[in-house]
Amino acid sequence: MENEALRTMMNHRSIRKYKEEKLEEEKIEKIVKAGRQAPFVSQMCSVIMEKDDENIPFEAPVLFTICVDIHKLKKIMDDRDWKVVTNDLTLLLFGIQDAAYLAQNMVIAAESMGLGTCYLGSPVRTAKNLKEKYELPDKVFPLVQLVVGYPAEDPPLRPRYPLDFLLFEEEYPDFSDEEVEAAMEKMDHGFLDEDYYRKLDAMISLKGAEEDDFTYEDYSWTEHISRKWGQWYEDLESQKEILGACGFHICEDED
Repeated sequence: MENEALRTMMNHRSIRKYKEEKLEEEKIEKIVKAGRQAPFVSQMCSVIMEKDDENIPFEAPVLFTICVDIHKLKKIMDDRDWKVVTNDLTLLLFGIQDAAYLAQNMVIAAESMGLGTCYLGSPVRTAKNLKEKYELPDKVFPLVQLVVGYPAEDPPLRPRYPLDFLLFEEEYPDFSDEEVEAAMEKMDHGFLDEDYYRKLDAMISLKGAEEDDFTYEDYSWTEHISRKWGQWYEDLESQKEILGACGFHICEDED
């Protein structure tokens, strides 16, 4: 029999419309405490919170910014008369694990209390602005943001890959064209049935193209992600600059 924890996780939806209702301090505390109880490598993470700000996305009452935090680790090691010698790339990867585990625990906790949530991945590109806004010290990288509040919508579940396109026993498979197409079809038909991208008006434009052969009648998930990762963020230097502004230098030739 399915238990409540599984039911919460299996029923996850991203909520983009919220009621004009403040979030109780008790629930905020429970959400953050649940995040704190997540598995961790070295607790290399921190949370910045904003409340009841008109600039919070989707007019949600609370915005959390979940950060990779090596600054606190350095403080502890300084007190123990140790110097951090691990390279920044390794620290960043392990810190991402800590921050991601914490963030997902927060989502599950919030949704188990009947709240809605939505992740915002933009900090990866806007970290310099967030560093200034929140006065973040070096070695703190805002990884992801999370809005939380009382949902004012009840969207359907978004589709996922078939299990045999996700779970592989003992070795990675050599996918046949038919298997790839079946996975694409499941995703695309699911999003088209929801009219998902039309409702969000979220078609990514084609760079340099005067016309687009796709309309919202056939534009769906696999075309969307292909346009995203086939056109965006080609320049590695810009991401290195963003990381560097937050005190993370991932190449030996960086200062």
